[in-house]
Amino acid sequence: MTLNMAHGRKDGFHQALLSRQALEANVQAVAALIERENPDLVALQEVDGPSLWSGRFDHAETVARLARYGFVARGTHVHGLGLDYGTAILSKTPLESATSITFEPSFPTLSKGLLKATVEWPGQAHVEVDIVSLHLDFLRKTVRMRQIEAIVGACQPRKRPLVLMGDFNCEWSGAEKTLTVLAGRLGLKTFEPSREGLETYPSLRRRIDWILVSSELAFVRYEVLPDMVSDHRAVVATLRLTSKT
Repeated sequence: MTLNMAHGRKDGFHQALLSRQALEANVQAVAALIERENPDLVALQEVDGPSLWSGRFDHAETVARLARYGFVARGTHVHGLGLDYGTAILSKTPLESATSITFEPSFPTLSKGLLKATVEWPGQAHVEVDIVSLHLDFLRKTVRMRQIEAIVGACQPRKRPLVLMGDFNCEWSGAEKTLTVLAGRLGLKTFEPSREGLETYPSLRRRIDWILVSSELAFVRYEVLPDMVSDHRAVVATLRLTSKT
């Protein structure tokens, strides 16, 4: 599963305008959704550590505890002036070699980045898979194109199957080629990229949150959930190993 948590504001205008009680309730709703779906792995973006504007508590640790995930890693891409947030991965099994990478500054937007870790495939300890939770710049496609170079650098040379999840802030088709270039560079695919009805950012009717996988993996299920726990919608997929693994 992947979800942009929107700093716990749900569909509110800004998290700084919400009470601690409201923020806690919103984070609890995220945890309840994850517990209900019960994925082996969850990628989160705009997930806060103790931050001045979002209740001063660790959202990633709270979600992991409430949804009963034994392993959590968080990458901080913005830190200072009372802020502490970035990307995270929750897992049912140990997260190995968790590495956080913050992209180059892209003023006037705040920093974005990725968190990468390795896990054992459930029930097959001899198979390891690399998992990435990432968040690309929302304002400029030129910045997003630069950021994919950092993603490629973090994922190559690729020794294991790869699952890349997150808020890419762009669509598959159209004038921007960020997603297709990234997929081509890393040998990744997604589920029916031109299919309608899979919009993840309802206010603009855009599909900007994605799960991409390498050729060793195949999609069994791919769904955008209707639950309104953020201004983004969660994406959940069931994957299977192919004969290439």
